[in-house]
Amino acid sequence: MARQQGWFALILALAIAASALLFTFPLQLGLDLRGGSQLTLQVMPAGAITSVDQEQLEAVKEVLERRINGLGVAESTLQTVGNDQLVLQLPGEQDPSRAAKVLGSTALLEFRAQRAGTEQEMQGLLSLKRQAEAVLNLERQRRSALNNPAAAGADNEAAQPPAGFPEDQLAQALRQLDIAVPAGASEIDQLELLLDAVNTQIVALYEPAAFTGKELVTAGRQQQQSGSGWEVTLSFTQTGGEQFANLTRDIAGTGRLLGIVLDGRSISEASVGPEFQAAGIAGGAASITGNFTAEEARDLEVQLRGGSLPLPIRVVEVRTVGPSLGADNIRSSLVAALLGLALVAVFMVLVYRLAGVVAVLALSLYALFNLALYALIPVTLTLPGIAGFILSLGMAVDANVLIFERIKDELRSGNTLIRSIETGFSLAFSSILDGQLTTLISCVALFALGTGFVKGFAVTLGIGVLLSLFSAFTCTRTLLRLLMSYPALRRPSYFLPRIQLPAATS
Repeated sequence: MARQQGWFALILALAIAASALLFTFPLQLGLDLRGGSQLTLQVMPAGAITSVDQEQLEAVKEVLERRINGLGVAESTLQTVGNDQLVLQLPGEQDPSRAAKVLGSTALLEFRAQRAGTEQEMQGLLSLKRQAEAVLNLERQRRSALNNPAAAGADNEAAQPPAGFPEDQLAQALRQLDIAVPAGASEIDQLELLLDAVNTQIVALYEPAAFTGKELVTAGRQQQQSGSGWEVTLSFTQTGGEQFANLTRDIAGTGRLLGIVLDGRSISEASVGPEFQAAGIAGGAASITGNFTAEEARDLEVQLRGGSLPLPIRVVEVRTVGPSLGADNIRSSLVAALLGLALVAVFMVLVYRLAGVVAVLALSLYALFNLALYALIPVTLTLPGIAGFILSLGMAVDANVLIFERIKDELRSGNTLIRSIETGFSLAFSSILDGQLTTLISCVALFALGTGFVKGFAVTLGIGVLLSLFSAFTCTRTLLRLLMSYPALRRPSYFLPRIQLPAATS
């Protein structure tokens, strides 16, 4: 009796701990339950690489995972599909455009010196670039204010047309740079075309890269002391620090600019004063200033810290699941799970009587332990994962059915109730173990060979199979033995109809 009380106390303590765990660590919901976005990314061959192999795909995946971690998107998953595709799930993310932009850029960082004799041409291009950027930012703010008057508040100045770039001057600049403007292009579209062309010409005025972002150790961001914007800070390796010092020493005081180029686009043009002619800018650190917003600085930091993509990628599909659809999925899944559990409970009580009541209690504990493990590991719960959980409930019921049928067979043979219970558990053990092992083998195969949702199904089903053994041979047995300690419940007719009992035991 004391031994059974000890087991019962252990089960009760586990139930309390599992309940506390679920309150402390809520279940993580996947894309189809929480809502969010899914991006399918295609890895493209480039240069001497004519086809993408598994090693190259894993290298791209490693860089993307670092960038995703930098973005701070919680519970995201990145899976390889086939030989050249990756599927990224971003639960809770309803606007995947920013993530696609950050993840899709190659992030090849180059440090270049301006070619000698191009100072006048560079100044003209930089003046045009700054003017176009200023007008473009004002125009975007004006459009945003018009689309969202509540955010603009009482300030109507944002709704006024921006000044600083007359229409004829914009058209003249586009003609001078030989930029073809599509029919019906808006002013924002024209300004973006102008900036792209100006950036291309600025990059053409630089010498080949002195060194690249491969010498970068880390990147950060901070607000500029002037308060006019954000800057991105860089820290180099020892070799990179020496190369940066040599580069800045060569152009110090010459009027030539230091260009920082990201993916073929000039993002910063800095002058180096004559005080650095002796040794250059030493210390192995630098900063990129470009009047970045906080979000732009953070995105650039994420790209640089994640590293350069070894191969380019493109987004081939974007799928968004709204939060309302996710809530409907949760509701439907809960109804299905509770209805299935209720029907199983009714069946077990009607067929197995007192043993069926014990089975229902054990199944309730089983479900509680299962959910607590999902929260602890953690397992991202998806619709296929819920299907695996419900299927594992059926497996746990099946274990109880085998045990109770053995008990009924022993009672029909004339054994006593206590002996029948002990014999039923011992005889059913091998059959239950064999069945659960074959299911576990299937789970391992599904997890190893499957992707995405299939892995989620395999994980939840595998956890359920392991817990069903504990539930059947610990929870069910402990509860039955505890009930049998009360003489009023120690009646064979509570397990088997009287008509099926031998005369000696009825």
